[in-house]
Amino acid sequence: MQSFEEDYFRTAYKNYDRQNPSYKMDFYHRLVITALPSVSKPRVLDMGCAFGKFLSSLNPDWSLYGVDSSSHAVAEAHKRLPHAHLSVSSATEIPFEGRFDVITAFDVIEHIPDLEQVAETVAKRLNPEGRFIFVVPVYDGPLGPVIRILDRDPTHLHKASRDFWLAWADRHFGIEQWCGITRYLLPGGFYFHWPTRLARRWAPAIAVIARPKSLNAHLRGTGD
Repeated sequence: MQSFEEDYFRTAYKNYDRQNPSYKMDFYHRLVITALPSVSKPRVLDMGCAFGKFLSSLNPDWSLYGVDSSSHAVAEAHKRLPHAHLSVSSATEIPFEGRFDVITAFDVIEHIPDLEQVAETVAKRLNPEGRFIFVVPVYDGPLGPVIRILDRDPTHLHKASRDFWLAWADRHFGIEQWCGITRYLLPGGFYFHWPTRLARRWAPAIAVIARPKSLNAHLRGTGD
């Protein structure tokens, strides 16, 4: 089993802060705002919360939860998010009670061996009108061969195409919208991050907003 403890963040993910600038977190925040059901104090669960940078970009009055398999990462996240509920756990074993209005997984599920179990866990823990938002790297399109060369993270278990991920999401949920993301840490430390719908078939990563199957069926029944 791959380890995501301190050594991982010193090697494979040594540029965590540079690869998660505020404008990238703002984009993730906008995805959540777009997806949120009409609730005044939503419950948001971030799978693979790492050092908690995304959760810290959200409204502190919301009910914020995070899980990560790394005890090192969760310890650091606690310093940044003393008001959040954080736990050392996997994305397939959520230790918190109740359901969530939004579940996020940003560059996480490509690391997890059993994707069917991920889908089952998310489906069980989403509110009926909740949303699942995930971001994954993709290895098809004109940039696919370049991404494979540049990707030196040995913990990426699923080096799959965008059609693979879209089919997986559609099989277990209902895809509400998706876009492409071009991102790369450039020499000098600048992190380029460009979300795009126009070039989503060519971008080296995708962001997907999905809804539960039960809601998907209801909306089809009402003519959506």
